[in-house]
Amino acid sequence: MTRLIVAAGGGGDAVAAAMLDAALYGDGGRAVILTYAWDRLLIDPVPGPRGADNFTGLIQLTPAVWTVPATARPIAPAGSTLPRLAAELPHTFALIDPHHGAEGITRQLEDLVRHLSPASIDLLDVGGDILARGDEPTLKSPLADALTLAACCQVNASIRLLVAGPGLDGELPVDGLRPLFGKLVHTFTPQDVERISPVLEWHPSEATAMLAATARGVRGVCEVRDAGLPVPLTDEGPTVHEVDLDEALNRNQLARATMATTSLVEAERYCREICGHSEIDYEREKAARLGRPTSRKLDTETVLAQLTEFEAKAHSRGATHTTFRHITEALNLNGTQRDELRQFLISSRPEQYEAPLWRVAAGA
Repeated sequence: MTRLIVAAGGGGDAVAAAMLDAALYGDGGRAVILTYAWDRLLIDPVPGPRGADNFTGLIQLTPAVWTVPATARPIAPAGSTLPRLAAELPHTFALIDPHHGAEGITRQLEDLVRHLSPASIDLLDVGGDILARGDEPTLKSPLADALTLAACCQVNASIRLLVAGPGLDGELPVDGLRPLFGKLVHTFTPQDVERISPVLEWHPSEATAMLAATARGVRGVCEVRDAGLPVPLTDEGPTVHEVDLDEALNRNQLARATMATTSLVEAERYCREICGHSEIDYEREKAARLGRPTSRKLDTETVLAQLTEFEAKAHSRGATHTTFRHITEALNLNGTQRDELRQFLISSRPEQYEAPLWRVAAGA
């Protein structure tokens, strides 16, 4: 029978969902993973999430749900990691379209439940920001998680909420999350990571990269995002915990407020009112500041000099590791150069590559 996993925040949550499905069931990917096409500006220069009308080649699964096959393509200038995920993983990826608010996502879920009659439904969030109240000063991207939580709580089906890698999204301290955890569902192992390791070589998700790294035994402090947030890499990193769905909804003010929303614009308005900001506004401002990314060849000599300076400062801040996304932004490079930068650094200093993270040189 088919399983359904809802990737709460899209992006890396979808990769983690594939890893969890294989770890728990190990039968080659019988799960349908429902996820956003929301890849942030490194991949998609257009702010906000993509809907079905932003792709060609989608396959209609139900009246409200479209799947993203390997042959699908985002319509320029938009970008998406979903077609490549579909090409490299055995799972079926279905598209969450939030442009009709939580009510629209609820209809999509109800459609899938009727169509699939899934043996299980899991709502998966990497990091735990789905448990945010909304007023936390460190909360950066609450909207996607809140909308999926709001929708899942309105579906007439049994849904299990799982939090993987507590604190690894750099948004909520793990000490505040720990009292909410129910039973330990799984602890990822190096063998679990091997199933998705080819994807981690190119996928830009930082939280899922740290989830995989901690499963492989990496410990320390990792700097992430454009702001260089420090994220502890601990023994809790590779764990997956069950959380009561109703308790999560009772905590999450934004999820409760958006339950009856019928548009993304309406949901975003609630996000500004409750959280004080909207992550899409942040993407709009950043996209306007950076302009359209242009592809240009790396100046490797300059890169190595800048990297040495960056690592010295990062080490002085206590960082032991970082992500290639953070290095890209710290060196003022654009998203089109991330892959080239990564390949160059790994080839020139392979001893610092602790897949999929970069180890900060202590003597820089």
